[in-house]
Amino acid sequence: MSIRKPKFWDYKELSSIAIFLLPISFFLILLSFLKKKLTITKNFKVPILCVGNIYIGGTGKTPLSIKLYEILKSLKKNPAIIKKYYKNQRDEIDLIRKVTKNVIVGSTRAEAVLSAQNKGYDSLILDDGYQDYSIKKDLNILCFNEKQLLGNGLTLPSGPLRESASGVKNSKLIIINGKKNIKFERKIKEFSNKIKIFYSNYIPINYGKFKNKKLIAFAGIGNPENFFSLLKQCKLDVKKKVSFPDHYLYTKKDLKNLRALSKRNNCELITTEKDYFRIKNLGYGNINFLLIKLKILKKLELIEELKKYI
Repeated sequence: MSIRKPKFWDYKELSSIAIFLLPISFFLILLSFLKKKLTITKNFKVPILCVGNIYIGGTGKTPLSIKLYEILKSLKKNPAIIKKYYKNQRDEIDLIRKVTKNVIVGSTRAEAVLSAQNKGYDSLILDDGYQDYSIKKDLNILCFNEKQLLGNGLTLPSGPLRESASGVKNSKLIIINGKKNIKFERKIKEFSNKIKIFYSNYIPINYGKFKNKKLIAFAGIGNPENFFSLLKQCKLDVKKKVSFPDHYLYTKKDLKNLRALSKRNNCELITTEKDYFRIKNLGYGNINFLLIKLKILKKLELIEELKKYI
C-alpha cells in the first residue's frame, strides 16, 4: 500500500479531522475483530518469530528481520525470512536478498511458511504479519520508532494504528528504535507487564563520503522525516528534502525532475537504500544512498530471550 501519512496522525491533541473519521475507525475495528474470530489459525512444526508493528509503516521491521536472521545464523540455526508478495514491495525483498538467499515469498504468508518448512529450514522469521491470524507464531516482536511511537493513539483512518494500542499485549518483545523512553515503557507495561523492551539504533556506515557536499535528500518510506533526521545527526548539509508516499513506485519522470532540481541547486542527490532498490532498474543506479546497519542494545540479553523460542 502506497500512502502519504497525514500530519494529524501524529498530533498530540486530537484534530477535528481525526474525530470526524472515528466512525470509520470503529467500523474497521469491528471488521478486524470479526476477521480474527473467523480465521482458522494453522500450526506449523517449525518455530516462527514474527516481526510486526501496530503503527503503519516506517518502524524498521525489515532491518530487524535481517538482524534476527544474522543472530540465528550465529546460533548455528538454518533460518529463512518469510514475506508475503506485494507488487510494490520488491525493494524489501531485494534488501533481504542482499544479505541472504534464504527468503521465501508467497501469495499468502501461510503458503510461504509451509514452503519453507518443506524445504527444511529450522526457524522462520516472519517479516510483517502481526495482524495475520492464519499463522500460529511462537514469538511476536513489535517495532516502534521513537519519533512516532503510537502517534495520536487512534486506529486507521483517524490515526496511524493498524489496531488499537492494547494490541501490544499479544507481543512478548518490543524493540524501540531510538532513545530510552521511560514514559512509553510505562504505557506498554499497563497493557502487559510481561513484555520485555529493548532498544536499537541505526548506525550510518558511509556518511563520510557525503561530508562537505551540498545535498538534496529524497525518500519514499514510511516516515521520511526519520531519514532526514538521521542525515542531520550525521551533520550533513541537506539543502532540500523531498518526500514521497511509502513504497512509492518512482517513474523516470520523477527521477528526471529530481536530477533537474539537484542541478539547479548545485547539489547531489541522496536517498535510502530501500529507495535505491526501487530506482536502480530505471537507469538511475548511480544515485547515492545512505548505508545503515541496525545495532541492538543489550544484544546478548535479546539472544537469550530468542533462545527460548527456537
